[in-house]
Amino acid sequence: MKIAIYGGAFNPVHNEHVNIVKAAMQSLCLDKIIVVPSAISPHKRTTMTASPRARLKMCSLAFSEIANVEVSDYEIKKGGISYSYLTCRHFKKLYKDDELYFIVGADMLSSFHMWKEPHDILKNVTLAVCARENAEELQGFIKQFTSKFKHSVVNFGYVGKDVSSTKVRVYAALGEEIKHLVPEKVAKFIKKDGVYSLKELWGVKKLLILDRWEHTVRVAVYAAENCRGAGLYEIDAITAAALHDCAKYLSENAAELEGFTFPKGYPKPVLHQFSGAYVAEHTFGVKDELILNAIRYHTTGRENMGKLEKLIFLSDLLECGRDFDGVDKLRKKMSRGLDECLKASLEHQLEYLKSTGAPVCKLTQRAYDYLNEI
Repeated sequence: MKIAIYGGAFNPVHNEHVNIVKAAMQSLCLDKIIVVPSAISPHKRTTMTASPRARLKMCSLAFSEIANVEVSDYEIKKGGISYSYLTCRHFKKLYKDDELYFIVGADMLSSFHMWKEPHDILKNVTLAVCARENAEELQGFIKQFTSKFKHSVVNFGYVGKDVSSTKVRVYAALGEEIKHLVPEKVAKFIKKDGVYSLKELWGVKKLLILDRWEHTVRVAVYAAENCRGAGLYEIDAITAAALHDCAKYLSENAAELEGFTFPKGYPKPVLHQFSGAYVAEHTFGVKDELILNAIRYHTTGRENMGKLEKLIFLSDLLECGRDFDGVDKLRKKMSRGLDECLKASLEHQLEYLKSTGAPVCKLTQRAYDYLNEI
């Protein structure tokens, strides 16, 4: 038989996971695909994660109507950190006379050399790969892989769409609709059980106009997508992003601002960051000073910013709805780290403000000067 193993966190399983399974089944003429949700993923410990049993259940719901797909609880029953080399060994023992494949996406192939015991994996399975949006990029990764490992891979030709488990988690956390991102049965399960839900943040939507709320959701997605590389907890990134503009449309005499005094000496467009931190604390109950500071300085920045402050500042500026000249160039700098991207973004912002004659906040200038000094 020809059997493929498809492992991952599936946190949660989404439409692209299902499409990959269907494409692999057809293209590789497989007799069976075994979907294996991990117990604990080795590189995702800061991620907001559903329980192993919940992820197993969601996988069972997602693949229940696809013939010859089996959902295995092997890694979950085993417990601890899930390593693919052990999983591949296990299934090779079960199917020692069969042809085994291990399904990976382009991003996983590019980082395969960093996996635990990659050569051991290749002793037991052949990698079956597919592209994530960019087929040309995958060809480059395949070339690098074959050069390093002297093993061939099978490209089963599927090119994925822009869906990620991160986006699903953010949408579910903020109470947004997810039925276009995950199978219907999975969407119902997530909603009914409140998986990933951060209901304490849902009230923010009532304080914003629709366009600003949509921007807020995009900021949360961008922050969540980039928080792991910065060593930040996803729940903190989503919380700060969800609240960053919470006071933008509140009048000075709003009930939420009772007891708050606006600081003097700052341009009017940035004042909502200060009032936003106040509302986050006194209306939404946020006590974490790191989150409050990320809200308090998300528009201006400041010298010696913390990681979460940098992330929210950049997420507000670079979320996917922004289309100003130079935004794509700034986004590419995120892969080089928060500081390099922040410095370039602050420089861009200062140049823009000066070119338009808009007032330059002293905090922004200090933030830029500080990064140049260090």
